[in-house]
Amino acid sequence: MKSILTTILLSLFLLAFSQKNMTPPAPVFPVPSEAQLAWHEMELNAFIHFTTNTFTDLEWGLGSEKESVFNPSGVHADQWVSVLKKAGFKGIILTCKHHDGFCLWPSKYTEHSVKNSPYKDGRGDIVKELSDECKKQEVKFGVYLSPWDRNRSDYGNPSYIEYYRNQLKELFTNYGSIFEMWFDGANGGSGYYGGANETRNVDKRSYYDWPKTLDFVRKMQPNVIFFSDAGPGVRWCGNEEGHVSTTNWNMINTDTIYAGKAGIETLLGTGAEDGNHWIPAEADVSIRPGWFYHEREDSLVKTPQQLFTIYLNSVGRGSLMLLNVPPDRRGFLHENDVKALEGFRALLNEEFKTDIAKKATVKVSSVRGNAKEFIGANLIDNNPDSYWATDDKVVSGTIELDWKTYETVKYLVLREYIKLGQRVKSFNVEVLKNGKWEKVAQETTIGHKRILKFDPVRTNKIRIHIADSRACPVISSVQVY
Repeated sequence: MKSILTTILLSLFLLAFSQKNMTPPAPVFPVPSEAQLAWHEMELNAFIHFTTNTFTDLEWGLGSEKESVFNPSGVHADQWVSVLKKAGFKGIILTCKHHDGFCLWPSKYTEHSVKNSPYKDGRGDIVKELSDECKKQEVKFGVYLSPWDRNRSDYGNPSYIEYYRNQLKELFTNYGSIFEMWFDGANGGSGYYGGANETRNVDKRSYYDWPKTLDFVRKMQPNVIFFSDAGPGVRWCGNEEGHVSTTNWNMINTDTIYAGKAGIETLLGTGAEDGNHWIPAEADVSIRPGWFYHEREDSLVKTPQQLFTIYLNSVGRGSLMLLNVPPDRRGFLHENDVKALEGFRALLNEEFKTDIAKKATVKVSSVRGNAKEFIGANLIDNNPDSYWATDDKVVSGTIELDWKTYETVKYLVLREYIKLGQRVKSFNVEVLKNGKWEKVAQETTIGHKRILKFDPVRTNKIRIHIADSRACPVISSVQVY
């Protein structure tokens, strides 16, 4: 009898010890950096396109525009930041120089800048005005500096790269902390080029010597995120409509991808399950048909519902939504744009007002080592650093939410604990309807956040079945609205 009791006590002790010391899942590489994790959490960022194009009614300036063309009646950066912050945007990226080469700061390396414009009699500095306002209102500030310059006579020559880096040094040493540097694949073509009026093409892969250029910037601000078609911080989503693929891996192989390479749009939208670098997608889109303000588009501003749909197809698929809102010739965000942003925020607040998952009972198919650190209740504890996990060899599992009363369900929001890598390859969702389980979603990836919208249904049970995963699933939260 004593030996049996001793065996039972020893077993209980060993079980308690193993539970207390259960190791967390090993990371599945690649994993995001701290800067990338912070970027994921931002979810909503804004773009500001503002230059001579605002006054010439062009989208791409030719580079021949006179500095006197740039003549806003004012630049109301305080309004820009205030409106965008109230709408929920966490960062603002300014087009400090577009393809036309006109600089919104008084660069000492060119005369084609705001210093030779009528704005503030040549004493204006819009980069400073916006960066100061962002700091004041606690919104992050980012910069876009076009690699292509249709004004520079030496574009296409080695000396232009020195010019480009000199301007990066001005921006990254004179305007405080910059969270993101944005550049795109529009490089080379027809232009003014100091009066040459010709077409110049460059080798987009090698001309800028991007590794050296980006390392140059990192030495000034180590935590900056770099956006381009292929990153290396975040990647383009493959379109300018504000959506990523329903399958959206945060990983991608960079060996054969570079800014401006043709034919990679689909890959950029989906990412790659076997990707060797963590480079998540950023979904850029404009609130208007164009990227710069045009009076003829005042009636064509996207509606709050259109913006909400873009949100679901970008943030709701694990991406970040980068919305361009261009100032008008008065230097204000136009009233129609402001109204749309206010309506968008109201929609977000209404649709995601009450998380009913918090009052559900959570049941899971298994728990990693039967340890408390990984139980199903972690899914609804509002702690971003806790999660539900299974044992290492278990790459599928089920989460069930039960309510005491029937609830109307419209949205399901899932998050993976991406600090340990992106894992889930496929999953489905069922609701109990009229006593029978009914499938309402069949999906692939989750990532930072996955929002599923379905027709409103009255139910008291939801079941999420993870069918396959790259390693044991590690789910941070489940929310239901």
